[in-house]
Amino acid sequence: MLDAWSAYSKPVPSSCSELLTLFLQCWCIAVLTGGLLYNWMFSSLEYPFHLSSAIAVSFSLLLLLILFLVHPVRCMFTIIIPTLGTKQGRRLLLSTCFMIVAVNTIPNIMDNIKTILQVIKCICKNYSESLLTSTILLGKASMQFGHQVKEVTDKMADNFLMPRNGHFQYAVDHRSSWVREQMLIASQKIKDDFSAVELLVKQALLVANRVAAGFFLFYLLFESAWYLKSYLTNLRFDNIYITKKLKGVAMDKKAAHLLTSSPKKLIRSTGLKLSREEMMLCLVRMMLPSLVLMVTAVIIATDYVAFHLADTAMNEVAQFPTVPITLNIKYDAKINALPFIGKIFNGVISGEQLIVNFERTYQQNLTFISADCTMKRPSPPNNFVALAVGMLYCIIYAMILLETYAQRLRRKISASFFETQEEQRVQYLCRVLLKKQEEGAATAAEAERDL
Repeated sequence: MLDAWSAYSKPVPSSCSELLTLFLQCWCIAVLTGGLLYNWMFSSLEYPFHLSSAIAVSFSLLLLLILFLVHPVRCMFTIIIPTLGTKQGRRLLLSTCFMIVAVNTIPNIMDNIKTILQVIKCICKNYSESLLTSTILLGKASMQFGHQVKEVTDKMADNFLMPRNGHFQYAVDHRSSWVREQMLIASQKIKDDFSAVELLVKQALLVANRVAAGFFLFYLLFESAWYLKSYLTNLRFDNIYITKKLKGVAMDKKAAHLLTSSPKKLIRSTGLKLSREEMMLCLVRMMLPSLVLMVTAVIIATDYVAFHLADTAMNEVAQFPTVPITLNIKYDAKINALPFIGKIFNGVISGEQLIVNFERTYQQNLTFISADCTMKRPSPPNNFVALAVGMLYCIIYAMILLETYAQRLRRKISASFFETQEEQRVQYLCRVLLKKQEEGAATAAEAERDL
């Protein structure tokens, strides 16, 4: 491993074996990066297959050529790995979480809402058809009742009440096909509007995620290049670590005591303990991911709630009972031709004559749902999506705690690629410490003279 890293970090390989080792390492890195880029573009960002493949292959070949020939770019690309443990890596993971939720959870919520709307549509359709059928029943009853009334009027013997040629009837316009057609048109319009909104939301989320992912990726490359440029041009940049080389230089100059009594801002590069300031900074960094986590949790919870409502609606609708409707008509008609006879004989003899005795019972069932109405079963939430998002957020919080160590690793990588520059930085830091010691000694001597 040490030989492989030495061949990878050298500006120019010193032997054919190192050259071959460097090429194999660059080839492996290029292939792995191209595969990750293809999977990211095709699966997460939903680019077409041909476009994703072409970009991934072209990027892999270009990356292999640049890594093999250009030493600073090789260092910059290697710095990207610990940079992923900083805020840029967290932004990429947050973008990935957002895209997973947008692609899987939000469409599932829309589908379950469609199922609920379909249930409402079926209830309204069957209820209206049942009402129309009940009006037909009323029309039938009125027609039969009208015939009986006409018989009564035809048998009446009064001269001033002539028999009528009409019918007592209940008229209703029951164009069930027209009503069904209008309901289908209205429901289809609602469905089209809902689908248009769903498509617009999905496209907006996809475009926003693509733009954010591209911005974060280019900013990641920019930050790695900026770090390497600052490391090579500014001796004070990120030069606060107590390394083995610094200890060796301090021993040579007989100033090892400066490292034990060094200022608090100097950090041991091999230490694992975080300072209080670093812990407080970690807590501040957790605020933004926590807010995004709350929003994500609300969306995932909405998915479960929408599924529960749709499933409950389907089960409850299947148990809806039919409502029976009973129409009972009882009608009798009598004619009293000689009403005074009943008064004379004190009701023993009556002049009443029964003309019609009509009694009918009509029944109809009012149904809210029928077997002919096809409804799609609600789609359950994908538990794997919640698990994957939860794991990504765990990684994000772990990256917050490990960001300090990622920054130290960036410096170590740069130092191994540019050993001459690291020696200059160590010499500069040692001179700064000696200068501060001399200034402190001079200040103490002046204070003693004043006393």
